[in-house]
Amino acid sequence: MSGSAGFIYSSAIEKYSFGPDHPFNSQRLILTLDLLLKSGILTQEEWIKPEPATMEQLLLAHDAAYIDAVRHLSTEVDKTSLVHGLGSEDTPVFKDMHQASSLIVGGSILAAKLVMDGYLTHAVNLAGGLHHAMRSKASGFCIYNDPVAAIAFIRQKYGARVAYIDIDAHHGDGVQAAFYDDPHVLTISIHETGRYLFPGTGTVQDKGVGEGYGYTVNLPMDAFTEDDSWLKSFAAVVPVITEYFRPDIIVTTNGCDTHTLDPLTHLCCTTRSFATAQHITHKLAHNLCEGRLVAFGGGGYDWWNVVPRAWSLLWSEFSGRTLPERLPDSWVEAWRASAGTELIPTFLDDINQFPPIPRRDEIEEKNELTVRRVLQEYTYRFNKS
Repeated sequence: MSGSAGFIYSSAIEKYSFGPDHPFNSQRLILTLDLLLKSGILTQEEWIKPEPATMEQLLLAHDAAYIDAVRHLSTEVDKTSLVHGLGSEDTPVFKDMHQASSLIVGGSILAAKLVMDGYLTHAVNLAGGLHHAMRSKASGFCIYNDPVAAIAFIRQKYGARVAYIDIDAHHGDGVQAAFYDDPHVLTISIHETGRYLFPGTGTVQDKGVGEGYGYTVNLPMDAFTEDDSWLKSFAAVVPVITEYFRPDIIVTTNGCDTHTLDPLTHLCCTTRSFATAQHITHKLAHNLCEGRLVAFGGGGYDWWNVVPRAWSLLWSEFSGRTLPERLPDSWVEAWRASAGTELIPTFLDDINQFPPIPRRDEIEEKNELTVRRVLQEYTYRFNKS
């Protein structure tokens, strides 16, 4: 199944940083890259270095006035101002944030171009997946919305049908908003219910408007959902609706903050559900669109024990390279002291290391009801079309 895969990366992307005390920390990229290299499934020679997005490319996702504000605050850093969502506690300003953010967007557009032009079958930009930024507003750690820019680029240059699948624990509200009326872009977001978590959106009732009605799909999971229920829900909905849509390319955001160890969310999944979701999506791409698949990173706030392992599993799946069962001793030894915690030694979690959730039956029942509601609506609609 595996075709050629490209890894988009530049060390300059690590400058996208809100400071050492902020939960969004580029250390997770450094740790992941080191784990991939030490595991032997990536070499430095395979990196594809991106260029910053042009103004024209940024305008695919954002208003000119907003981009100008980002550029201004990148050089005249004023931590007391609050404009366009910039300067908030979630998304503070920092020096050269326009340059770092533009490079992430450029990487995501490059990934899309390489796949659509046939140079690669799959392309991965783990720095991407900044799915909360709106057309004229920063939000939720996201300054520029690289998935929106990449999808809009695909639509503009190739006229292709895009299926966007988002498994981040937080609803992909910025991407949904950008394509809410577009019948050529299917957005599917499986996330923790907004009753308890930012951004508080992404209900089953959010289905799109106008010609885009029915092309927005939300699958909100109850808080404390575990592997079995999350995977059952994903497998019941995502392949079915994506197959109905028949995309030309699949674009994904792969936040691993669904993990039970993540400090910002309430889902209780493990790396096993993350790996299985990647396998399902990979198979979908080959079955439906000749393998064309672009994958971004997204959320993930346990830098030490979750993000490097989860994103290594993603690259392993799409590159067709097998990871060992255990993390390399060299990686564990290199980072043990800095981590300040015991590092999990295997890529796949032992599910017995996490205690079961007391409300398991109730949670599973709620999720099953959500799945039924989604499938009733969308299978009916697509069968009619």
